[in-house]
Amino acid sequence: MAVTDDAIAKIKAMIVSGELTPGDRLPPEKELSERLGLSRSSMREAVKALEVIRVLDVRRGDGTYVTSLEPHLLLEAISFVVDMHDDDSMLEIFAVRRMLESQASGLAATLGTDEQIAELQREVEGVDASVSIEELVDHDIRFHREIVAMAGNAYLASLIEHLSSQTVRARAWRGLTESGAVERTLSEHRAIADAVAQRDPALATSLTTAHIAGIERWLRHATAP
Repeated sequence: MAVTDDAIAKIKAMIVSGELTPGDRLPPEKELSERLGLSRSSMREAVKALEVIRVLDVRRGDGTYVTSLEPHLLLEAISFVVDMHDDDSMLEIFAVRRMLESQASGLAATLGTDEQIAELQREVEGVDASVSIEELVDHDIRFHREIVAMAGNAYLASLIEHLSSQTVRARAWRGLTESGAVERTLSEHRAIADAVAQRDPALATSLTTAHIAGIERWLRHATAP
């Protein structure tokens, strides 16, 4: 495995140095293995590993290419990990969401454009307590996605997107089983949107922390033996 790790490190170094850039085709296996002083078998294993994590794209009959290296590709492996969750790890996912999204809200209050803030307020004003649970969850996804986008960090947005997608079922479950959950969610969203519109990062951060922590508390009680 150490030999394969060495091969991975050498290909990574070529990408980091700019010798290989997104979209570039790798040299033929024989040429590349000789250049890097590696066996063709270890090179093959390295390419397979880098393909799995979406750094390389192996096109049969064409060659091996560096992918776009966009955050959503490089962070896809997180989806596999969180798909394997149980109730305890779901709580941990919410805890990570709380930490990341609260900071994203603070950044949104600082960096969001007037147009983005107006769009966020339209999203909040476009729903009321009469919405179905499905519509509420759709609104919840859009609301949090818009705030994270305002933070202006593609890696943060992709990371939160992968984590958040795994919590949709819990959010729907809460809406169906907890009295007043719809009204509470919409009220908290309005408060967060107002804090962002007021350009108050401390308040936006605090309100988002409390908002997600409330879901954590509900889930902890709902899954308690």
